[in-house]
Amino acid sequence: MLRRSFLTSMAATLLPAARNAPWNIVLILADDLGWKDLSCYGNPYVRTPNLDRLASEGARFTRAYAACPVCSPTRASILTGRYPVRTGVTDWIPGRASHPQGPITTPHTADHLKLEEITIPERLKTAGYRSASIGKWHLGGDGFLPTDQGFGVNIGGNHRGSPPPSGKLGASYFGPAELPNLTLAPGEFLTEKLTQSATTFIEQNRANPFFIYLAHYTPHIPLQAREADIARHKSDRYNPIYAAMLESLDQSAGAVLDSLQRAGIADRTLVAFFSDNGGLRFEGNSRNPVTDNSPLRAGKGHLYEGGIREPLIIRAPGLARPGTTLDTNVCSIDFLPTFCDLAHIQPGRVDGISLLPLLRGRQLKPRPLFWHYPHYSNQGGEPGSAILDGEWKLIHFHKDSRRELFNLQTDPGERTNLVNSQPELAAKLYARLDAWRTSTGAIMPQKNPNADPNWPGWNLTGEEKPTP
Repeated sequence: MLRRSFLTSMAATLLPAARNAPWNIVLILADDLGWKDLSCYGNPYVRTPNLDRLASEGARFTRAYAACPVCSPTRASILTGRYPVRTGVTDWIPGRASHPQGPITTPHTADHLKLEEITIPERLKTAGYRSASIGKWHLGGDGFLPTDQGFGVNIGGNHRGSPPPSGKLGASYFGPAELPNLTLAPGEFLTEKLTQSATTFIEQNRANPFFIYLAHYTPHIPLQAREADIARHKSDRYNPIYAAMLESLDQSAGAVLDSLQRAGIADRTLVAFFSDNGGLRFEGNSRNPVTDNSPLRAGKGHLYEGGIREPLIIRAPGLARPGTTLDTNVCSIDFLPTFCDLAHIQPGRVDGISLLPLLRGRQLKPRPLFWHYPHYSNQGGEPGSAILDGEWKLIHFHKDSRRELFNLQTDPGERTNLVNSQPELAAKLYARLDAWRTSTGAIMPQKNPNADPNWPGWNLTGEEKPTP
């Protein structure tokens, strides 16, 4: 088992040749994982020893953000280093249509990531990297798959955002099922199968610099896990199936870390762990609980913190000091420039910045982060845009033009709207947000001329209003 002492001693005693060798890069991406779902982020119900170990051997971020509260746009931002509004992928693919009687008409999202976008594997290829996309893709179908976007290998990725259908059943984590270059035999478990593909790729490419994008479907619905794993959590107050899914995700991370150690390349491999959006609070339109993002507000589909703040862990032996906790605002747009910096290549025109200086102990230049999500979500989220500048966050909701201002230092749960008590600051942040939307060509919702004043609203899980 890979231990902190092992990594520390290895980093201190590397030979010059090994120290100058190209870094490998592994990005493990969870799907719908909440900010505090891991035990190293405060989950008291589920043990995640492998991801906890990763955090103890690297840096754990407490203010890391997805560029969107739903999946496809964040994935596009990770791969391109650009805000979703620039790529045109602003909602999950294929998106949610406007209601013909609703108050506003929301724009369409792109149904694929454009081939003109330059992705992480395309950048890294110029430095001799081999790359594999393993798992969920959800950025387009035929003609827009991972191998069309620079990856040398695609295992399990297609247009779907959920696990594949199993026989005559709907989406399932268990075989029999077929995905690109991946066959699940009856009873085989998808999370485990994807992990095996990643460890095989590591073994086969140990002598070459590589980039692995291990994008798990876990813990996206449907909530499924092995019965024996579920049974261990039956007495817990936490959702037992979800707990078992988190354990399988943690086991996957452990298998990848062990594979890097066996291959003798753990000391020169950056491993990052992240999620594409906030935790899913309710299953479908029901009130069946999935996970709890408190003290953060709301969850997936919302521009409140529970929908966009994510767990982020980065281990880079010799670069990131073991056991570091970082509270700087960072975003999914930062992965591409970070990886390019590690490979000593230029990132091109991106919105993100390299996090390597931060990992090395230096402060980043302060900058605002932006969101544009002009869509309704099936978890009750409303169309809106947001800006985060230091501790101050302003959300502009498109339906009724209301604005909400929060200080995340004193009010991480976003319960007290300060827009009336801080009018000058609210106006300043709104002007900066609006200028950013103009500069990026953001498409705004429009008033619906056919709106029904008696329209009851979407059949969605409601979200309470903050205190004025």
